[in-house]
Amino acid sequence: MALLSTIRGATWGRLVTRHFSHAARRGERPGGEELSRLLLDDLVPTSRLELLFGLSPCLLALRAARRSVARLLLQAGKAGLQGERAELLRMAEARDIPVLRPRRQKLDTMCRYQVHQGVCMEVSPLRPRPWSEAGEASPGDDPQQLWLVLEGIQDPRNFGAVLRSAHFLGVDKVITSRRNSCPLTPVVSKASAGAMEVMDVFSTDDLTGFLQTKAQQGWLVAGTVGCPRAEDPQSSEIPITSCLEFPWDRPTLLVLGNEGSGLSQEVQASCQLLLTILPRRQLPPGLESLNVSVAAGILLHSICSQWKGFPTEGERRQLLQDPQEPSARSEGLSVAQHPGLSSGSEKERQNES
Repeated sequence: MALLSTIRGATWGRLVTRHFSHAARRGERPGGEELSRLLLDDLVPTSRLELLFGLSPCLLALRAARRSVARLLLQAGKAGLQGERAELLRMAEARDIPVLRPRRQKLDTMCRYQVHQGVCMEVSPLRPRPWSEAGEASPGDDPQQLWLVLEGIQDPRNFGAVLRSAHFLGVDKVITSRRNSCPLTPVVSKASAGAMEVMDVFSTDDLTGFLQTKAQQGWLVAGTVGCPRAEDPQSSEIPITSCLEFPWDRPTLLVLGNEGSGLSQEVQASCQLLLTILPRRQLPPGLESLNVSVAAGILLHSICSQWKGFPTEGERRQLLQDPQEPSARSEGLSVAQHPGLSSGSEKERQNES
């Protein structure tokens, strides 16, 4: 039975690929009546693959070409495909990737009722790269280098949101602790709006040793803590400063800790400075801190706004007035660098789902 299932899946994949290839040679637009005929509910399961879901993650994964793709699954029910869905189909055809059209109920079940927007792909997993593959960077190469270090981030949606902010704001590298950290799952990719598919994420088994090594090389290791209360005794000899008062004048590692417990004592002891976000009102117990992904966005923006290539006030005003004008953009900041990471296009895709 297993052999028959394997043969059946392989045969169907060849038939689907041949079908689209013939359509392309006839000069037909992807989608339309040709695509609507490809309905399949009895999908053959595949092993050692994971199901990537969502329009942006799938589109960016195909563009980045870092994963092996077994099949593209497009929701049945529409006669034709337009925009980014049509691009997905063209890219899949160019790479001889079988395209299937299961009904929505089947996709819902396969995705465990995650928001898939009618697009899924069976792909090989992504893994964080070993830190040894990142290459050395000297502080003298660029005084405004910013690396984001994550210790024990476990919630996949937090992890994805942090990656999205890091990519948007121009973080140079992301390093995670291998122990007690969320892996690079499809949920992380969806929460990052696909940013995970185009970013290099590294990991290390010895986060404390990594931080100490970078400090010896001249990097500033800046940890993060919740807002200290006046009645709390100073629990650390490491200076604490507001992120708004932090001068970014040297290569910096920004270190964020676990959602519940924050930085471990060993990692915090390796920091030279602790940054915090000050509230604008008195807060009751339990509300003294922010969600880690929200805090990451605030901290990164407060630092990156000091970047020499960050748009000035006049440039920002011009960018808002004419966001499609290339001359209005700063050379170092391109919101449209990866379509799918901007809020406007995301709303359009959600409306299409």
